[in-house]
This record gives sequence, structure tokens and C-alpha cells, in this order.
Amino acid sequence: MIRVGIGGWTFEPWRGTFSPKGLPHARELEYAAKQLTAIEVNGTFYGTIKRDSFMRWHDETPDDFIFSLKAPRFATNRKVLGEAAPSIERFFGSGVMDLKGKLGPILWQFAPTKKFNADDFAAFIALLPREIDGRPIRHALEVRNASFAAADFVDCARDKNVAIVFADSDKYPMIADVTTDFVYQRLQRTVESEKTGYSSAAIKKWAAHAETWASGGAPKDFPLLAKAPTKKKRDVFSFMISGAKVRAPAAAMALIEALKS
Repeated sequence: MIRVGIGGWTFEPWRGTFSPKGLPHARELEYAAKQLTAIEVNGTFYGTIKRDSFMRWHDETPDDFIFSLKAPRFATNRKVLGEAAPSIERFFGSGVMDLKGKLGPILWQFAPTKKFNADDFAAFIALLPREIDGRPIRHALEVRNASFAAADFVDCARDKNVAIVFADSDKYPMIADVTTDFVYQRLQRTVESEKTGYSSAAIKKWAAHAETWASGGAPKDFPLLAKAPTKKKRDVFSFMISGAKVRAPAAAMALIEALKS
């Protein structure tokens, strides 16, 4: 399974360039979900979303659609990660499970100032639920400090069966090691001068990389910090995030088309 999407669905410059002119704002999610296969929700990072919203999102999207949720900053932006249990519990009790089978990976984003400490991260990962009411929960760690570009961190994530976010970014470290049964990409170099955000050659290359990861391989373009895992089929989640945000939908749709060819 390869899923491709963007961050959110409400952005003024997308009205008329992505969604049709005059489309009621209340129908923007419904429209976006027909063009894409996943959406990363950023609002959950900043505050609690009402349970009714999760239920509505579930009902307004196709049966096979996936939402990735960015976990609350109150859990990740702290000195001692092992003290995050109350924030994590509130998040999962807020209604996220009402997305049912449409709940994808939970993205745990850390500040660029947060450095790798093996005990600190092991304590945090131990707090993450692996299933709730019989439904498996997947977790992806987005680390943004160069200290994480180390084999010890890869081994820690692999041992705990959580993903490390692969970031195509000018600002943050790129860690290509696969540590669990899925890959989570955040592609952040879209430019406004390209109609599809990335060049057509780059789109084709990202499609090839996604297919390689999905088949269990490792793209040769990216060095690994630790030993490659045993080859096994995986799910891939690829989001066009940051960069020239106005181009994100076009980039995502171009990638979806490239994956079909």
C-alpha cells in the first residue's frame, strides 16, 4: 500500500487552484479526499480536536482513505519525554479512535533543539500505545536535530518497532533507515516555479523510491546509518509538506499518477 497526500485541506491559495472555485468550505475535505489517498492533520499538534470532527472526517471520506495525525506538542516539546504519559493519554482519549480504520500513523514531531538521548527516547516510546480496543496503532518519529543521525537511534527505533520519518528537507537530517513495517516520507522541497512542485524527473524518482520501499528494498540514493533490515513488503506514506505549499496538491497528484504508470 502506497498512500500519497498533503497537510490539511483548508488553505486559501488552494481555492481555485486545487479545489474548484466556489466550492463550499464545508466540502473541501470531501473534494480533497477524492483526489488524494491520505491527509496529514496538523491541527491536532496545536490543540484538542472535537470528537464530532473525527466522526465527520470519517464519514466524509472514501472507505480506503487514511488520516495521519500529528500528535500534540504538549507530549513532545518537553525536557523529560518520559513524563509525557498524561498528554498521550488525553490525545488518544479525545476521539481519534472514531476515525476507525481510517486512522493512519501518528506523527510525533520533535523540536530542532531536542537532541538524541537513548534513555529519554526509550522511555517515551514505551508510553506509546501499540493497540487500542484491538486496533493496532502505528507511530512515526520526526526528529529534527543532527544528533539523531546515528546508528544508535536507528537501533533504538527498530528495537521499539516505530518508524523514523524520512525528511526531504533543506533544514533537517535525512534518515533513510527503515525501522518497522512502514515508511513515512515528508517531502519538503516543492518550489512554486514548478507546476507540480517537484520536476517531472524528481516525481518519477520519488515514485520509484516509494515502490522500492514498498517491495521491501532500500533505494540506493540514500546512505544508511545501520544495517539494512530483512527484505519485507511495507506500506509507504508520502506527504507533500512545507516548501511551496501552494504546489503541494499538484505534487501529490503527480506522484499518484507516476505510481500508476
